[in-house]
Amino acid sequence: MRKLCTAFVLALGLILPAAAADRPNILFVFSDDHAPHAIGAYNGWLKSVNPTPEIDKLAAQGMLFENSFCTNSICGPSRAVIQTGKHSHKNGFMNNGNSFDWNQQTFPKLLQKVGYQTALYGKSHLKGHPQGFDDWMVLPGQGLYYNPDFITPEGKKMINGHCTDVVTDLAVQWLKEKRSDDKPFMLMVQHKAPHRNWMPAERHLHLYDDIEMPEAPTLFDKWEDNTLAAKYQELEIDGHMDINYDLFLDLTADFDQEASQKRQDRSAWNNMKRMSPAQMKAWRDAYGPKDEAFHKANLSGDDLVRWKYQRYAKNYLRCVKGVDESVGRLMGTLEELGLDENTVVIYSSDQGFYIGDHGWYDKRWMYEESLKMPLIVKWPGVAEAGTKSTEMVQNLDYASTFLDMAGANIPKDLQGQSLVPLLKGEQDGKFRDAIYYHYYEYPSVHMVPRHYGIRTERYKLMNFYQFGAWELYDLQEDPDELTNIYETADKELVAEMTQKLEDLRKHYDDNSHEPEYSLEKKKEFWPSFTK
Repeated sequence: MRKLCTAFVLALGLILPAAAADRPNILFVFSDDHAPHAIGAYNGWLKSVNPTPEIDKLAAQGMLFENSFCTNSICGPSRAVIQTGKHSHKNGFMNNGNSFDWNQQTFPKLLQKVGYQTALYGKSHLKGHPQGFDDWMVLPGQGLYYNPDFITPEGKKMINGHCTDVVTDLAVQWLKEKRSDDKPFMLMVQHKAPHRNWMPAERHLHLYDDIEMPEAPTLFDKWEDNTLAAKYQELEIDGHMDINYDLFLDLTADFDQEASQKRQDRSAWNNMKRMSPAQMKAWRDAYGPKDEAFHKANLSGDDLVRWKYQRYAKNYLRCVKGVDESVGRLMGTLEELGLDENTVVIYSSDQGFYIGDHGWYDKRWMYEESLKMPLIVKWPGVAEAGTKSTEMVQNLDYASTFLDMAGANIPKDLQGQSLVPLLKGEQDGKFRDAIYYHYYEYPSVHMVPRHYGIRTERYKLMNFYQFGAWELYDLQEDPDELTNIYETADKELVAEMTQKLEDLRKHYDDNSHEPEYSLEKKKEFWPSFTK
């Protein structure tokens, strides 16, 4: 009846405020730690296993951004940048230990002011109760994969099932039952997957059992030409990925295994304590025979690293599979409801991730695998289907883009640029000639030092400022960033890149870095440090 009434009013030529037909709806699907090279459409080295047919289909219907980057490669800060359109030092959320100030200006609040209905489901990771949303249910912290809790305006609620499916269910329910026909909408569907500890849904536990994953080309990188920063991290598949907590070897009823390092993430095993008997049986049935084969093999050295990589990569991509199915289901729901032609669909993730690249897992670095984030936009009638953009864009640009799509004013204090001209094919000249990056969380889990840097089309300069260590890479000649040319490059190039970096720091008003450590402090963290 409501739809009939709306159609009748429109037929009379009356104007409904913020009618959905006037401006596009926006569906923002956002995953956690989904590396572009784990998406088929990005043509990475994992493409051969066909990890994302639904996301690939979305890319074929819209524009894929090949050079999409984050400003700070870690979960909460990336989300804060998207909410505010401002770098971490401006929005106040610089590392995962911070709390987001929800009272500040965010793009959902601005969309509400121009008549958009807004909703958020899934991972927020910004602490506190979200503001700017007409409806929301968010995971506490990282959230759980199985039978997750949700924070709601009415209190905490547990929902049985796998988190990716549950979040999708909530979004579909909102589209079908809670969405207003009289307003355009911004729906944010934010998945936990494929975040550590990579716990797939039951139906995916045997996916990829019959194949060997392609190996990361730099799986056995020894960081011989990097600064000491790369040598004193704690995110190696070999030395830091826990064979029990991360890879679920020898699941036990009492969950009492010792971790391989003091900062080990125990969340997966804590989650197992909440599994139903049927869920736990499915897990034991899936992993038991594989564990038995592992023990018989008695692996060590590179063979053990390869085994760990295989189990890790398969579980990671099994989690990706659930996200990919979610995209397909959401797209199907839009079609079912007749919303597909007036809805912009965006797929992205908070940053990239190491899937064995350089021998690592996790993110944080300004190296390409964690700096790059996927961005695919389908905008029917606007973005030409099957196109690719090579312009350098960042999550810093999302807020301005969403506001521009909605026809809203973009506040002058936003630091990003709207991607709408790129999507429309109307960009005049280069979108930007360099991006700026700043990572803050040190000393902390994984021990990746604080650093800021600049990336142009060809070069990348990084300053690990607490240690006075610099790295410079020629991405054209050295795309895997194996050869640090800071000391050997032409001095004019070093000077030019350094000046560009300082110019961008001034442009973004970033003076948030700490002074260089004392020699004693450097040796405390990097024992072999010599001045």
